Amino acid sequence: MLSRKKEIIFGTVIYFVTMFTLLTAVYRFLGNWNIIEINFFIAGALVLLVAIGWGYVLSTLIFAPKKQMEDTLTSLTNDIIHELNIPLSTIKANTSMLKKTMEDEKSLKRIKRIEDASVRLKKLYDELVYSIHKEMHTIEKERFDLQSLIEDRIEVFKDQRRNPFELSLEQYEIEVDKIGFEQMFDNIVSNAMKYSSKDTPIVVTLHNHILSVEDQGVGMGSTELLRVHERYYQADDRKDGEGIGLALVKAYCDEEGIEIHFKSEKGVGTTVSLNMEKVHTA
Repeated sequence: MLSRKKEIIFGTVIYFVTMFTLLTAVYRFLGNWNIIEINFFIAGALVLLVAIGWGYVLSTLIFAPKKQMEDTLTSLTNDIIHELNIPLSTIKANTSMLKKTMEDEKSLKRIKRIEDASVRLKKLYDELVYSIHKEMHTIEKERFDLQSLIEDRIEVFKDQRRNPFELSLEQYEIEVDKIGFEQMFDNIVSNAMKYSSKDTPIVVTLHNHILSVEDQGVGMGSTELLRVHERYYQADDRKDGEGIGLALVKAYCDEEGIEIHFKSEKGVGTTVSLNMEKVHTA
């Protein structure tokens, strides 16, 4: 999406510089010669024809191939995404039928694990669709209750049976790219869990426009805090991951106008605070 914007800006600059140069030349020519009215209109018509022709050339050379490539990619990804959705629906339908025929607890637990895995797979599927669409189109913002979204996402994390959670939330409506927000929030919570021991709580609060996620994990020093937004940087390279989570979090917050702040201390823990005031809806 950013590359497309750069191409449009580049093409527009070239177009206007060219037309400005041409109009300047025509103006000077008309100023140095006694031009009758009919010749003035002829010169203006020629400039207009050149402007239309040059604009057509620019759009053909820069935008048409890009549009054709995007259309082809969109068609291909839509076909792939459709095919991925079929086995997901099959798994969901068959596990539901199997549950009705089973009575022993062990079998029901196994079916429950399959259902949970399919739910996570569906979430990944939705995120894949979102990521593809975001690259090709502008994602529309949605208005929703942040409290409900956080409670739903925390329930998913609770299924991992790892850290306990402490929530202190107030009703709060925002308008943002919703799926992007879920991904951003999940990244923050995942990091809090990854760098904390399993018996320490993750505290999530939403009060006075501030959404914060606090852990009692390993924490970071001042040097690590300065690099926390760098792509591929990991404060602890012994942990799983690619080191891009917080870089994506920062990019999303910058795009939506959400202020993000980190407070951390070695051996004490980390608090990530998001100022939601700019995306709050009255």
